[in-house]
Amino acid sequence: MSCVKVFDLPGAENKLRELNKSVEKEGFWSSPDAQSVTREISCVQSRVDKANEMKGEFEEVEAIAEMLADGEDAELEEEFYSRAEKLEKAIEDYQTVILLDGEYDAGDAIVMVHAGAGGLDSQSWAQMLYRMYMRWAESRGYGVKLIDELPDQEGGIKSVTVSVKGNYAYGYLKGEQGVHRLVRISPFDSAKRRHTSFASVEVMPVLPDGVEIEIRPEDLKMDTFRSSGAGGQYVNMTDSAVRITHLPTGIVVSCQTERSQHMNRATAMQVLRSKLFERSLRERHEQLESIQGEKRSIAWGSQIRSYTLQPFQLVKDHRSGCEIGNVQAVLDGGIDELIMAYLRFLKNEK
Repeated sequence: MSCVKVFDLPGAENKLRELNKSVEKEGFWSSPDAQSVTREISCVQSRVDKANEMKGEFEEVEAIAEMLADGEDAELEEEFYSRAEKLEKAIEDYQTVILLDGEYDAGDAIVMVHAGAGGLDSQSWAQMLYRMYMRWAESRGYGVKLIDELPDQEGGIKSVTVSVKGNYAYGYLKGEQGVHRLVRISPFDSAKRRHTSFASVEVMPVLPDGVEIEIRPEDLKMDTFRSSGAGGQYVNMTDSAVRITHLPTGIVVSCQTERSQHMNRATAMQVLRSKLFERSLRERHEQLESIQGEKRSIAWGSQIRSYTLQPFQLVKDHRSGCEIGNVQAVLDGGIDELIMAYLRFLKNEK
């Protein structure tokens, strides 16, 4: 099979031409879609450049293979295997871009982690998950911005909300949504018994300004309170933190990390838009499942992934079946294998 077909270079180049034509239209730069389109151009251009690079390397490795067919050459053989191995890794990485083809996959993400029932154990587990995602984002060079955090005085966090900024942040992280289960010897149990803790993760796309989500002012209740986090000399002296309740759905969002009440409200509204959008997608999905007669539990027992530290060490994703024995590496942010396995699983499901 031609490597051009494998890399789908013509498809990516056609997409790039279409996007560039939209930029040339009059009034484009003043339109609400300008930022999202330019970002998509950057992502598609990166895809085209990478495909061309791999196409060239594939042809060179192919030429070396033909030379080796004419006779033995130890040095040339070593070069062939070295370059072929690097090309294989590059193709595997490129698969990710092919898998991330959802409408908002290329954009930023909002990630929320909530401790489940279980007191300190679950709050500690929520903090561990939060750290895991921060380490993962850091390894990819993504920007992370804390929006809201509710720590507990005794330990751990009750909830935290962050935005993750970078190409394909939402596409990578969308599969992390769901219940995460931890089994370990509890550090808070003097009898050193094994405990099971739960935490839930929500992942939503940061929506472009052009996406319309109806939010009526009369449906909102806004409360202000004093920020509890660090942030400057005057951060705790004014009621700058904002909590917004969307009355029809009961969704509550808050932000306390910006410098002013106005900025906190703008950020909280951004989170609310994303949550309402994600809710509408979920309701549509559940409606389709009910039509198809599919029943799925949404109880705590329906965890998407288990992290076992005792009596053995294993991380298992219950959707893709991916298993990793080095739990500590995963908790230190090494979740790429789990992410890729889920994306392949999702593609097969579709």
